Amino acid sequence: MGLVPEFDLNLASEPISIFLGAEKLGAERPYWAFAWSGGQALARWLLDNPDQVAGRSVLDVGSGSAISSIAALKAGAREAMANDTDPMACAAARLNATMNGVDLGISEDDLLASSPDADIVLIGDLFYEPDLVTRVGGFLERASRRGATVLYADRSTARRPPVALELLGNYTAPLTPAMEIGYVEYARVWRLA
Repeated sequence: MGLVPEFDLNLASEPISIFLGAEKLGAERPYWAFAWSGGQALARWLLDNPDQVAGRSVLDVGSGSAISSIAALKAGAREAMANDTDPMACAAARLNATMNGVDLGISEDDLLASSPDADIVLIGDLFYEPDLVTRVGGFLERASRRGATVLYADRSTARRPPVALELLGNYTAPLTPAMEIGYVEYARVWRLA
């Protein structure tokens, strides 16, 4: 699957109709049903740099399918928590963790107003709405002040948090499942400087 072929993930089989169905029902958009390019890039970077997470606690905020937190556990993290306020995302994270044989903590709490209690904070593709830019930016600053390492990944077309970032890697990744045949995005992995 994309940049992380060693993972099995339960993702949308009909990528466009799942969005249309959620809209008809008035449900939250099913972002969890995709492996977004930023999340794939962050997962790949973690798997290729296991020394960055080995033996440490990890919090994956806005985790969606939990690809990044699963990768952290596969790379040797002591523990990982996938956090998403969408109950369907949490259900998908639980299923994906089971499919990949990892013991992943799950939280539906809105943690963006808190200070994270983890050695490493992962955030992938979470700047898709203006409100999130402000809330996540503040969360990142609190995490940094607390001493957590913050790893952030995004699509090259995404908004970026208004904080100093150090580029760790560039990747080419397809949105999985694809909404458009042959569409490939460029993703980057950053460390909060």
